[in-house]
Amino acid sequence: MCVVSATSTSEPTRPELADASAGGLDPEQAAAVRAPRGPVCVLAGAGTGKTRTITYRIAHLVSAGHVKADQVLAVTFTARAAGEMRGRLRALGLGGAANQVQARTFHAAALRQLKYFWPQVVGDVPWQLLDRKFPIVAQAAHQAGLPSHTEAVRDLLTEIEWAKATLIAPEDYPAAMAKHRREPPYDPMRVAAAYSGYEKLKATADGLLLDFDDLLLHTAAALEDYPSVADEFRGRYRSFVVDEYQDVTPLQQRVLDAWLGDRDDLTVVGDANQTIYSFTGATPSYLLDFSRRFPEATVVRLERDYRSTPQVVSLANRVIGAARGRIAGTRLQLVGQRDDGPEPIFAEFDDGPAEADAVARSIKKLIAAGTPAAEIAVLYRINAQSEAYEQALTELGLPYQVRGGEGFFTRTEVRQAIFALRQVAAREDLPDQSRSGKALVTLVRAALAPVGLTATEPAGAQARERWESLLALVRLTEELVEHDDTLDLIGLLRELAARTEARHPPTVQGVTLASLHAAKGLEWDAVFLVGVADGTLPIAYVLGDDGSVADQAALEEERRLLYVGVTRAREYLQLSWALSREGSRRTRRRSRFLNGLVPDDSPASRIAAPISDTASNGVRPTCRVCAKPLIGTYATMLGRCRRCPAELDAELLAALQAWRAEKAQDLRVREFVIFTDTTLTAIAEQLPAVDNALAAIPGIGAKKLEQYGAEVLAIVASRLRSSPQNRR
Repeated sequence: MCVVSATSTSEPTRPELADASAGGLDPEQAAAVRAPRGPVCVLAGAGTGKTRTITYRIAHLVSAGHVKADQVLAVTFTARAAGEMRGRLRALGLGGAANQVQARTFHAAALRQLKYFWPQVVGDVPWQLLDRKFPIVAQAAHQAGLPSHTEAVRDLLTEIEWAKATLIAPEDYPAAMAKHRREPPYDPMRVAAAYSGYEKLKATADGLLLDFDDLLLHTAAALEDYPSVADEFRGRYRSFVVDEYQDVTPLQQRVLDAWLGDRDDLTVVGDANQTIYSFTGATPSYLLDFSRRFPEATVVRLERDYRSTPQVVSLANRVIGAARGRIAGTRLQLVGQRDDGPEPIFAEFDDGPAEADAVARSIKKLIAAGTPAAEIAVLYRINAQSEAYEQALTELGLPYQVRGGEGFFTRTEVRQAIFALRQVAAREDLPDQSRSGKALVTLVRAALAPVGLTATEPAGAQARERWESLLALVRLTEELVEHDDTLDLIGLLRELAARTEARHPPTVQGVTLASLHAAKGLEWDAVFLVGVADGTLPIAYVLGDDGSVADQAALEEERRLLYVGVTRAREYLQLSWALSREGSRRTRRRSRFLNGLVPDDSPASRIAAPISDTASNGVRPTCRVCAKPLIGTYATMLGRCRRCPAELDAELLAALQAWRAEKAQDLRVREFVIFTDTTLTAIAEQLPAVDNALAAIPGIGAKKLEQYGAEVLAIVASRLRSSPQNRR
């Protein structure tokens, strides 16, 4: 086994790509690029140029005659990453219509292959892709005697997807719970019944419905069970590259094994310390065991960080340096290559609204000082945290986008714009010089003017959003032309079609709001990591009622989430937390992951005082059942110890959930933005009759009391009138 690691700190030059096998690479990148054909494992830290390295390796394999371009299949985990790789390959001359390296997600590659091989394997049985599983899962849940409201179906859908990704059949699901130390949302036998029912419901009178996991299962089975199919496929593809290899699931590995057969022409790239998707079935074990499977593999360590300043890199190393376990043993010691920048900032606030307001004001200052809004991100642990920052940014008139732009190409104005471009492309009176290169940008601007692209940004939120979408198409054209000055209008439309199919949207201007999971693979000049408090990061369910660690493996994954968040920042980084949610008791403490990281001279260097010193009345809250002091966020939210018997009015909870669902639909927000399940449970247990009693429940601040208080109290009062035994 050959192992190469970082030894020098000189930054490589970044010239235009000429010699695909050498130019602009540091020694370790060059070692990965020039490694002999066969198994290669690239352990690549954040910001170390892994995408650049693997695209150069593909180019080297092709230019050296080891493989033809169209015999290479590069697999990524997101449509965005696949699109970026295609763009880089195009710059290397490997992304044209001919001799094209295939860069796709696992599912996109499987869909393409299955469409081709289906007649040979199954015959004339019709099938179609199931892109909305929710209705069928809801039907299966009802048949299995499980709740079929929105949140319940989402939980069940998550379990089914995890089981399929982990290669667990319905009948094996109950036994798998103990093996994987997984806590099911409902009785395992009922979940298994719903899972089985879901699979049966996909077989209809009109043929088969296949979900995305089925694409992988059927593709693997076709190659495993039909030698003629395997021979044809393996004659077509001879070299494979897998990015983010730490995130493969057992199902994806099964497909990869079927693709490979007994060959070993495989390059994998990953970093086990960025494993953050285990809840989906992803496991770093395949990356960790790569050298055992391929003893002669070349292993290269990329540790030079070209993304972040030394100050950000230093904090990232200290965050992951505290990790424990087998994964931590593979940690990479990043070496910052950029010039010095500001030290990361740590900030503590009394409550969530104060934190959001301060972050928004800091963002406004950064924008005023010249940082583009699109180069700023606010990252949080759970999506429900975005609401406060959306409101704070809106109040200051700052543009933002909530990460999740997969629907970009379904927007009305974008569909209209692409239709307008197709009409222009169909015209025969266009001079040749206006169809390609820099003239293409001018042509696109002119074509989008009737759709709503004006020279200046319009007033009004809706008009501005439409304008920004159209402008994003122009900027995408500029980027593509910069990489390929021969790009013409037909080529642009072909690229837009590929991005539409792959759900790979262009960048829209505005501050990005995103969960830490959604931020993986992205980077910004300035990053605000918010809500870095125990109970949020790490998330509450990995902690016991007394604050102890309930699940060590899950705790380490939470630490890796923080590491991923820190490494998203290029220059400016702020980590903040609040001692309470919305003006309630100051029961929160900054994240245990920050212990030893906050400088002594920071205003936030002190650790939050114990709960008994921060409660509004000077007394630690006690359980309303056993009167013992409450410990932990969940217990404080419910007003009782986790193990104390609940006095839950199930019918009231159902009524509150129905109201929440209707309200969320009216406001077009997710249900947890209205109230979380824990808050509704607390209401159904405590039966508040007046504003003060409702406001005393954590999670119901002044804003939500004003918005929803009257409706909630009316629902509670109606239930009290209909059920005298609930009156107190």
